[in-house]
Amino acid sequence: MDAIRKQATKLREQVARQQQAVLRQFGAGGYGGSDTVITDEAELQQHHKLEKLYISTRAAKHFQRDIVRGVEGYIVTGSKQVEIGTKLSEDSRKYGSENTCTSSTTLTRASLNFSRAQAQMEKERGNLLKALGTQVAEPLRAMVMGAPLEDARHLAQRYDRMRQEAEAQTIEVSKRQAKVRENPGNPELVMKLESAEAKLQDLKSNMTTLGKEASFAMAAVETQQQRQTLQRLITLVEAERNYHHRILEILEQLEGEMKSERQRIEAPPQTPTIENAHPPPSYEEANGVYASQMHDGSTDIMGYFLGEVLFPYQAGSNAELSLLVGDYVVIRKVTSSGWAEGECKGKAGWFPYDYIERRDRVLASKVTEVF
Repeated sequence: MDAIRKQATKLREQVARQQQAVLRQFGAGGYGGSDTVITDEAELQQHHKLEKLYISTRAAKHFQRDIVRGVEGYIVTGSKQVEIGTKLSEDSRKYGSENTCTSSTTLTRASLNFSRAQAQMEKERGNLLKALGTQVAEPLRAMVMGAPLEDARHLAQRYDRMRQEAEAQTIEVSKRQAKVRENPGNPELVMKLESAEAKLQDLKSNMTTLGKEASFAMAAVETQQQRQTLQRLITLVEAERNYHHRILEILEQLEGEMKSERQRIEAPPQTPTIENAHPPPSYEEANGVYASQMHDGSTDIMGYFLGEVLFPYQAGSNAELSLLVGDYVVIRKVTSSGWAEGECKGKAGWFPYDYIERRDRVLASKVTEVF
């Protein structure tokens, strides 16, 4: 009979060691242990609640970290795009300011308009990247690495370790109860059983208190995670929406300028008319003009300048000068009545000033054609 009892005791101890090994195995990788030893319903519910909170906050932490990584990658790529766009804007501005085309200023204006619009768009992109960094990535990064989350997780892990100790102590109490039943009246076994039961009660009491603290901390962190993540996502969407809305406005304005310029160059030319059909100036009037004057009567202090003929003009008298489109004329006098006096291809005379357009830069080959 004694041999059977010894064999049963040995089997119980072996099962207890195996249970403890399993508990250590499942408890070492994070939070969560066995539910089969401690059967108190309130404690079991507390344990399940903490387990769900632990999983929820861990998933939220990973989601926040993914958002931060995505935003940081977007900022790096966007910064490179800003650099490229800024270089394109500068090249367009440089071409518009320095091109030597003398036949038309259409491409010059188009280049300058495009440069301005591109610079505005890159400025808006830079503002977007700055907003994403300061209003989305930084707050979420601070929360992922912040103390509240880590403190709450440490509390939950401490509770889990204490729960495992309580489960192991429950097994120990069961073993000592069995020994007391096998050897009734043994005072040493009774004393050890009472000591084990007292330790178990202390563990359960501490575990309950710690579980409540961990649950409160984890619930607060979960609420903060959800609220913060939602706010940052809304900020991200609003920043993107405002950026694209502004870019659309810039592109619509640029498109309008481009279309207007295209309509201007594609429209059939209209020959200007001389206001009130004034005749060319008389000899006395011409000799009384010692400086070039514009239509408003102001004096051109630059003196002589070159003009390109935009519309053909047929001289009506010997005092007038016939013009062909594309000719260049040296303008010597401009009167307030709308007539100009100049020289082209060795001939001099008067012609309507509105038929030409002043040119500040002229190809050398064109200059030789004037004289």
